[in-house]
Amino acid sequence: MISHRQANAQRIAALDERAEALHLKRGMGIADARAMHPSIDIVEADPEADRRLLESLADWCDRYTPLVAIDATDGLFLDVTGCTHLFGGERSMLDDILSRFFHQGFDVRAGLAATPGAAWAAARFASDCIVPGGEEEALLAPLPLAALRIEPEIRASLESVGLRTAGAVMAAPRAPLARRFGVSLLLRLDQALGRLDEAVSPRLPVAPLSVERHLAEPIMLTDEIERLVKMLATTLKADLERRGEGARRLALLLFRVDGAVSRIAVGTSRPLREPLLIQKLFHERLAALEQDIDAGYGFDLVRLSVLSAAAFDMQQADLAGETRDDGADIALFADRIRARLGESAVLKPVAVDSHLPERAVAMLPFAEAPQRISPPKKPGKIQDTSSKPVFRPERPIRLFRSPEPIEVPATEMPEGPPMNFRWRRALYRVARAEGPERIAPEWWREAPGQEDAPTRDYFRIEDSDGRRYWLYRQGLYGASQAAPRWFMHGVFA
Repeated sequence: MISHRQANAQRIAALDERAEALHLKRGMGIADARAMHPSIDIVEADPEADRRLLESLADWCDRYTPLVAIDATDGLFLDVTGCTHLFGGERSMLDDILSRFFHQGFDVRAGLAATPGAAWAAARFASDCIVPGGEEEALLAPLPLAALRIEPEIRASLESVGLRTAGAVMAAPRAPLARRFGVSLLLRLDQALGRLDEAVSPRLPVAPLSVERHLAEPIMLTDEIERLVKMLATTLKADLERRGEGARRLALLLFRVDGAVSRIAVGTSRPLREPLLIQKLFHERLAALEQDIDAGYGFDLVRLSVLSAAAFDMQQADLAGETRDDGADIALFADRIRARLGESAVLKPVAVDSHLPERAVAMLPFAEAPQRISPPKKPGKIQDTSSKPVFRPERPIRLFRSPEPIEVPATEMPEGPPMNFRWRRALYRVARAEGPERIAPEWWREAPGQEDAPTRDYFRIEDSDGRRYWLYRQGLYGASQAAPRWFMHGVFA
């Protein structure tokens, strides 16, 4: 028996058949139950664990349909429209579901109907029942008011006026029912009878493309899974070609015999539909997750889904039948590294519209960074050679994440470069210097109260040993009472 706290009292939340045989009921106080049967076993409810279990069962039910929704705390909705023929019909599918749950150790109730409301009532009040289309009213008529999924307060009010079954409510005039008990009663009734549509919202987005393979003999080895991935990817390729698309994100679902489901996802930086390349990506991902994937008694269903796709640009082959794509090998290499080590394993610098050096570049995941595409040259266009080339300021090879303070004992002139400086406890003598390059603060991006940040004057410095540095003076001499400060921001070599 399972208990939970309700209205400052411990009450029975759920009980098994043996407890029901002892005339115990849900909602009864634990003190009363112990007074009747002192030896009963009571376990405190764990709603979070129950939720995780229900979500794992919903994952497993994806083998029947991708449209699976969670109903409250103890039920699942499966929209099997168009899926029953894959399992030999409605009765065969329902028997297969009940049989598999039984062998996993679950005692479940199931019902199948044309409307979610009728299926809900059939599962809870007429288990293992298939309701033919148009016979929802005959199913609901003898059932109690709870079969209509109405609020307990409305149910109690209906019972107080002698309406104790769904059939009695259906036979009563609608207008007085709506005035006295609200429109929600008629809404639930019309949904159960199919007069109003009721959508089942799946807990996970439905993949636009999926292929799967039911296995007569469960598989356990990683090599077997990879071979199946290539076979499924070959089937997906034809569908992607027909749609003119390539996969950007794929998911591999491994359904274990005992009900556990493993979801493995990979992303691509470019649209992809070549089976061999898809197999390589999942090879890296499976190698990274080898210790986390428990095959148990084996997987009897494998599904490969395209979670997101993009337009696939076809490339013209040369006379030898080969296509030239300079970035394809780099993209594949980055995708394989990301599949094994994670999305943040490969980053790409992207220019940002900012004057400050530390803000001018952002490191983005390789797949999210924009790809550089060279526009094709228009034939016959005359190149303008009269314009002068624009030389961008030289930047160091290594830019520090945060500028490091340095000590500058003296300068040739107040606004000039230093003669020597001390950095990381070492003294460096300046042999040559270039600058300054003045960079004003970005007052529109600064935090409140810091809009008047000091100006920076950058210098390219070469010491007596030939090493080159990039340092700057923050602030101007005489501009404020505080003396300017010097910082090291990067090194050239």
